[in-house]
Amino acid sequence: MDFPVFHTDFFGNRMLIAVIAIVHVIVNHSLAVGAAPLVTLLEWRALRQRSEDWDKLAYKVLRVCFVITTSVGALTGVGIWFSAALINPAAIGSLIRVFFMAWLLEWAIFVLEVCLILAYFLSWNTWGRKYKRLHIALGGLLSLFSWLTMAIIVAVLGFMMHSGQWAAEQSFLSAVLNPIYLPQLAFRTPLAMAAAGLFTLFLIPFLTDRSDPVRVAAIRLVSLWTLAWMPLCLLGGWWYWGAIPDWMQQLHPVALTTMGFGDWYRQAVFFLGFSGAVILAVALWGVCFPRRLPRWSLVAPFVLLVGLLGYYERVREFIRKPYVIHEYMYANGIRVADYPLLQEQGILRHATYVAHREITEENRFACGADVFRLSCTRCHTTRGINGVVQKFAKLYGGEPWDPDDVKLTLRTMHVSRPYMPPFPGNEAELDALSHYLCRLQTLPVPLEGDQMGGVEVPAG
Repeated sequence: MDFPVFHTDFFGNRMLIAVIAIVHVIVNHSLAVGAAPLVTLLEWRALRQRSEDWDKLAYKVLRVCFVITTSVGALTGVGIWFSAALINPAAIGSLIRVFFMAWLLEWAIFVLEVCLILAYFLSWNTWGRKYKRLHIALGGLLSLFSWLTMAIIVAVLGFMMHSGQWAAEQSFLSAVLNPIYLPQLAFRTPLAMAAAGLFTLFLIPFLTDRSDPVRVAAIRLVSLWTLAWMPLCLLGGWWYWGAIPDWMQQLHPVALTTMGFGDWYRQAVFFLGFSGAVILAVALWGVCFPRRLPRWSLVAPFVLLVGLLGYYERVREFIRKPYVIHEYMYANGIRVADYPLLQEQGILRHATYVAHREITEENRFACGADVFRLSCTRCHTTRGINGVVQKFAKLYGGEPWDPDDVKLTLRTMHVSRPYMPPFPGNEAELDALSHYLCRLQTLPVPLEGDQMGGVEVPAG
């Protein structure tokens, strides 16, 4: 426990990472990994038909992707590193140690990718007909490097879900070739391509006039692109789902709908299936009847896809719980191997940034706040998103809570809720945490800037 714990008490640490990560995935998949080869295809079509209209459309699509990826994409990419390092430095540090060479390679490829997209965009109108084939080759190289960055990161994401033989072999290769890696890559690759197609369909009515001769042909071509990738996406998803361990699959209903909406699981699955059917129908419509495709119908599939991507990322993050790194580190940032020691000696004794290491009657609430901050705040707030006050109010109602009842819940929570890690501290810390949570029931709205887990804690 050598790191300070950053804590956003109302918005929540996990929500902070989730928002940044989901926005980044949407931008990266649809506007970088998928859009680069699609724009290259449009440029090749322009060269083949010797059409200035096709060339202008391809350039306009690239310009939109260039602006968004180099601003929102870059900021959220850095934001993931910044927020993860603040909220769970032990986890990100462990991943860096395992995947140091992979991440070093990914950053080198990413720098080259940035250079390539700059060269591809800025040289579009200067290379002219004479160097057009070379420019298209540059787009192909950009497409390859964009995909490689995703391919490397998918290895890390797969390792966090299922570490495979790494625990026994402790080798870099076993970490990269984890059981989830290839199935997830086979799913994400066509997903990114289809997402790029839907985003481009969304753009075409805004980038062309009704009288533009290329508009109908572009809708048909991009719809066909999207349609071609969807079966591969479904096959990749089927392979991916089969590679996920059974105990993770059992968490899928809660991951999809949360505990509060558990009864809505069938409705949520129906909505996801309906969204996929709408996307498929619009792609077919665009191939068969591009002239009759209304603008709203081009907006809806991309909006639905954004929702599907967001839900996919939520489910992927949730079903690996109680771990943040499979069988190595729990979601609270504490290694599985450290639990026996901490449960015997206490987490306060081994934490650096705490006010007290021994619990007394006078500092019990302050210690309870520190225990909450160290072991709970990666996922929970006090009264905000996923707040513990609301959770215990559902269990015990509005009457004053009994610390012994709260203590029993904390001691057995990982049994009734397998997505939660066991309590990491000793008996005295469990008692301090239960009294702290009971005191939260009567405290005012959490205050900012204090050192007690986001609330003002009375002495004694």
